[in-house]
Amino acid sequence: MNFDRNTIIGFGLLAVLFFFYFYYNNLQQGEHQKEQARKDSIANALRPKLDTAALRQDSLRADSQRHATSAGMFLNAAQGTEQLVTAENEVFKIVFTNKGGQPKFVQLKKFKNALDSQQVKLAATDFNKISYAINTAANQSAQTGDLYFSSGKVTPGPDGTQVVTFELKGGDSTNVSNAITHQFIIHPNQYKIDFNINLSQPGTLLSQGVMNMVWQYDAAQQESDIEFEKQNTQIGYMEDGSFDYHTIGRKDHVNFDKSVNWIGVRQRFFNTFLVAKDNFTGGKISWTIPPDANKEVVKTTANMQLKVPAGNAATVPMSIYYGPADYNILKKYDNGFSKLVNLGQGMYAFVRPLNQYVIVPVFDFFKSIVSNFGLVIALLTLVIRLLISPLTYKSYLSGAKMKALRPEIATLKEKFGTDQQAMSMEQMKLFREAGVNPLGGCIPALFQIPIFFALYSFFNASVDLRGADFLWASDLSAFDDPIKFGVHIPLLGSHLSLFTITATVTSLLISIYSMSMSPDQSNPMMKYMPYIFPVFLLFIFNRLPSALTWYYTVSNLITLALQFVIQNYIIDHDKILARIQENRKKPKTKTKWQERLEQMQEQQKQMQDQRKKK
Repeated sequence: MNFDRNTIIGFGLLAVLFFFYFYYNNLQQGEHQKEQARKDSIANALRPKLDTAALRQDSLRADSQRHATSAGMFLNAAQGTEQLVTAENEVFKIVFTNKGGQPKFVQLKKFKNALDSQQVKLAATDFNKISYAINTAANQSAQTGDLYFSSGKVTPGPDGTQVVTFELKGGDSTNVSNAITHQFIIHPNQYKIDFNINLSQPGTLLSQGVMNMVWQYDAAQQESDIEFEKQNTQIGYMEDGSFDYHTIGRKDHVNFDKSVNWIGVRQRFFNTFLVAKDNFTGGKISWTIPPDANKEVVKTTANMQLKVPAGNAATVPMSIYYGPADYNILKKYDNGFSKLVNLGQGMYAFVRPLNQYVIVPVFDFFKSIVSNFGLVIALLTLVIRLLISPLTYKSYLSGAKMKALRPEIATLKEKFGTDQQAMSMEQMKLFREAGVNPLGGCIPALFQIPIFFALYSFFNASVDLRGADFLWASDLSAFDDPIKFGVHIPLLGSHLSLFTITATVTSLLISIYSMSMSPDQSNPMMKYMPYIFPVFLLFIFNRLPSALTWYYTVSNLITLALQFVIQNYIIDHDKILARIQENRKKPKTKTKWQERLEQMQEQQKQMQDQRKKK
């Protein structure tokens, strides 16, 4: 790739986009977190210091009394002993509790927590719950999450399923006129479970036939870098048939005025979705970002409404997904789950088709035949470079043509000296006569912008790379840090990524080789920009996934090899010079754009001449 003026402009634009993306992303989340911290600080300052142990005992005593008072016809369920029941399939183990008749926690069998190497647990704190209000007596109500259901029963179902059932009966054991059943169906080798709420006499249990459901979810830290995990955690939902999402650092709540099919939390590599098969009629979801020391990424609380049909009995069909943010798994459900996987979102949504239809299929193909993900990335890089090789060849050919015109460009510089306007006009004429496109070297650089952002999104979101080791990197989904400083260095961090160094060094080698093949640059900025850009990469890439910096290293090595082979063995510089001479003999027709450009240049020259005379 030759570093003419337009190529440098292309790379400059690429650098600006890099900095804008990372700066904007960090700025938005930082402002929100600072504002949240300020509010918390004010609240803590105004809150009087109390005996927390005594308060906790008083609170538990008051809660117990309140639950007993509000239990009404379900008084027998107000007090009880928590009992757990376990069901599992090939991919997870799910533990249920009879308190609220709901999941207690989910343990994923194929994934380990980066902090303690134990199996990943989702919804594993006391904050997590699924509950809804029921009428227990005249002017009294209670939350099902506070009531003790009967001990859960696990029974085999059709097609290898397991059915877990909890019951809550009103009155004495013989009165079943007001009863609630929670039924969970665990399917073989699936992360999504069906959740059916069966209500007897729903008109009595629910006010105006509306179920007000509360879903609280606490996303515990799963990755080593909690700050980066928070930056890649989002709240998603499907409202009125349209998908939308919010990164947790940029907003703290969403109100729903239309029907909602599902709401969910994507915690970079792990998703939890709550689905209403007949749709929620409306509601709200809000969230807070706990301090990093809590080892919690986000706490969400959703208050959603469901319309329940009248009658002697009613069933509210729902489902819950606890599992990886795996694009291939989620797209099988065909309800928009996969859209929460970041293959290109927001202002970079234009790269999502590139990921979906090119990068993901090619990656999956190589993954099926090669077990080492570092080699998979190298093969993916090779395919990408082959796909853009026609543009790369045209870039090198344009560079060879520019090199052939180097003596004539030097003559023009001597002739016009500091008169840049006249120099530019004569240079454009020279290019047109020789049949050279001055933008030829810029196109491949610009074309690599969507490829880079596509891969940036893909490598950040690919759960396959989580925990995959290669060379000195123990996790390709995170930065490699064999060099640790022990202190935080501004713009760089507390470590130095070795793959970032290889990406920077190979980029610098490309710059050195390309500048040796390009015309001399009289503009100092144009002259040194190719050397400055690789240094920028050191600060941009140091905290990015090592999969991305490894890709960039391989891509640079391929570029160096292609440059050497094409420049020395494929492009015939004598033939190029002869072709340029032939082009000069042919009659030239100007395009309307060229005519307008020359008119503008001529007008600018006349204005400059007039200013000089004055």
